[in-house]
Amino acid sequence: MRTRALVTIVLGSVLGFLLAYVFQFGWYLALVFPSVIALLYLAIYHTQTVFISLAFFTPLSVNIEEYTDSFGLFLPTEPILFGLMLLLLANKIKSDGMGWIEYQHPLFLMLFLYLSWLVISSIPSSNPLVSFKALLSKLWFLVPCLLFAHLFFTDWPAIRRFFWFFTFGMALVVIYTIVNHAGYNFGEKESHWVMSPFYKDHTIYGAAVALVIPFPVMLFLSNRQSPLSSAVLLALFVIILLGLYFSYTRAAWLSVFGAAGVLALVYFRIHLRWVLLGVLFAAVVFIKFGDQIQMELARNKVEHTTESFDDRLKSATNVTTDASNLERINRWACAIEMFKERPVFGFGLGTYAFEYARFQEPENLTIISTNFGDMGNAHSEYLSALSETGVLGLLLLLGFIFTGFYYLIKLIQRSRQQDRQVFVVACGILFSLSTYFIHAFLNNFLDTDKAAIPVFTMFALVLILQRFLLLQPK
Repeated sequence: MRTRALVTIVLGSVLGFLLAYVFQFGWYLALVFPSVIALLYLAIYHTQTVFISLAFFTPLSVNIEEYTDSFGLFLPTEPILFGLMLLLLANKIKSDGMGWIEYQHPLFLMLFLYLSWLVISSIPSSNPLVSFKALLSKLWFLVPCLLFAHLFFTDWPAIRRFFWFFTFGMALVVIYTIVNHAGYNFGEKESHWVMSPFYKDHTIYGAAVALVIPFPVMLFLSNRQSPLSSAVLLALFVIILLGLYFSYTRAAWLSVFGAAGVLALVYFRIHLRWVLLGVLFAAVVFIKFGDQIQMELARNKVEHTTESFDDRLKSATNVTTDASNLERINRWACAIEMFKERPVFGFGLGTYAFEYARFQEPENLTIISTNFGDMGNAHSEYLSALSETGVLGLLLLLGFIFTGFYYLIKLIQRSRQQDRQVFVVACGILFSLSTYFIHAFLNNFLDTDKAAIPVFTMFALVLILQRFLLLQPK
């Protein structure tokens, strides 16, 4: 025992001195080789640990594009995901060839159809190289997080660790952001970038914070907690709420309210016909009073630059003077025009940013528009799919999402009386996924690790929790 402790101390001291020299003389490349060796060892012999650690590293990952002129790559998450994808696929082929009998669930079938269309639509892409690179990056999210997640979430402790790690990682980013933001008196303008380098801007930061909100509540309710764990979860929940408020992200705030509504409909078992009647009633009201509604919207001059919570929510309907809203409408109009030009195959996955400039109409341009078309995406997950992959691409994406939600809601209803733990976690997943896909009407982030890892992992957990429920005696 003493010998092991002595060896640990000696090795730790040597490592400490080596790291000190590396950072003192700027020999950062010297860290690459041992880091790769360590990751390879962990990936091969502790694959589950590597996968679940992604939950902690995802909120803390950094895009190297912020510091170099090269391609975008989130470190350390995306290299780990790429390695896991190759390792898992190789192991699958080695173990049972191309036998994929466990992937006959309708959610996987929808996923395979969607991926097949992405391959097909990338061939006539306006930039095939960009499209196939985007497809590869989508695969390294989908393969480990959705197709092979069942290998890692084999029991409840593994599932709880994933949500604990993700919440801790997000809380660290929120604390960093709030402390940084406080140095600028929580100014609205500074709220757009104080979360850098972990998040590009406040929109994706707000979406990520909203997505994490149910996690501490879910962990608290799903399992008996010690007083210390309960206090930690309460603190984490408060930190996440503060992060949401000071993100000044209207779409994130609205998505939380919308997700609460979705959860209420499912929790209280509101029949679908009442939901449809409500939608029909809203449509009739809009048709009957459309002119008055448009006049009221035209009178709304509240800008998103305010720091007031109420005014920022009101500014979401300002479509006459608010530059952010008008630019979003400009991007949507471009996406629709792109779809009209290529309705079947679209322009190809990942090409919107390179193509939308020439579709901008002069009357839609704003003070933040650019003639170079180099300022981001379509600001809608759905219109992005429509413009890049055509009408079939959008329908298959929606089919995948609706299939996932259908089985998630069925899981909630079946587990209500049978398993409290499954019921609570499924409700938390419903709330979390709802925040993202409501937010997705206004922004699109599934091409980044910040959204893709938690979203696809939670879809996988729907199927895993189904299996847990089936294995229990009724």
